[in-house]
Amino acid sequence: MKETKLYKKTEDCSLRMDIYYQVQGAPVIVYIHGGALIFGSRRDLTETQVEFFKTAGFNVISIDYRLAPETKLVEIIKDVRDAIVWIKTRISEWYDMDTESLFLMGSSAGGFLSLLLGTMSDIKPAGIISLYGYGDILGEWYSRPSQFYLKKKLVDFNTAQQFVGKYGTTDGSADRFMYYLYCRQQGNWVEKISGLNRFEDMDTLKKLNPIDHIDSSFPPTIFVHGDNDTDVPYEQSVLMHQRLKSEGVKTELVTIAGADHGFDKAFASKEVQDAYNQVVVFINSLIKI
Repeated sequence: MKETKLYKKTEDCSLRMDIYYQVQGAPVIVYIHGGALIFGSRRDLTETQVEFFKTAGFNVISIDYRLAPETKLVEIIKDVRDAIVWIKTRISEWYDMDTESLFLMGSSAGGFLSLLLGTMSDIKPAGIISLYGYGDILGEWYSRPSQFYLKKKLVDFNTAQQFVGKYGTTDGSADRFMYYLYCRQQGNWVEKISGLNRFEDMDTLKKLNPIDHIDSSFPPTIFVHGDNDTDVPYEQSVLMHQRLKSEGVKTELVTIAGADHGFDKAFASKEVQDAYNQVVVFINSLIKI
């Protein structure tokens, strides 16, 4: 059963979440979609994945957040925070879910948002599942032109601007990828999605960088990443995994050999199924009985 509920309104956006209520009293997985914070939507979560987690005994929620560059990173983070607070404080009016056992699962940029929320003491989830996500937005991989994306046809600023608008949106069509391509070719993604200057606003940017805020209180986290990722370097998950281990945080790293970005699109493959089964084992090890 899927129901959609409004959790927040802004001047130009209505933010919703798709609620897949499946098991009474069961833990909940909150899915945060990817798309470099520029494209994608809550509907990116497939029915196949929802069914997988239903069979494993979980309720699932997929949330909206406003997209960049129309909405900047600080406001995007507020959207995700507001969604989690709404789930923890309001959802019991309609559904019987174990919101004390709330897990964040994010792919790519959704993984980044999940990891960032893990640094916030007032809304820490019971655990985090990062699918080809990243914890260091200030590293060279995002601050220099991408050699992979430079092999594609160059996109200039005026062309890139044609694919985004003036007003906030939560539903980013695939053609907005052109704006992301421009950012990666220029090495200015951080500046464009945050509205901040890498040099003048470094103190603020560091507050938004998960790896700069890791300590022993960070939620248990499992990373799933392909070691042939051409978008988000595999090393991003390795680095976060190692940092969590050094702080004594329960963490696992599941490597899918030869896999590129977005490997879960081949959800039926044995490698992806094995990885998701390891995710379920990890989550179940954290649930208080």
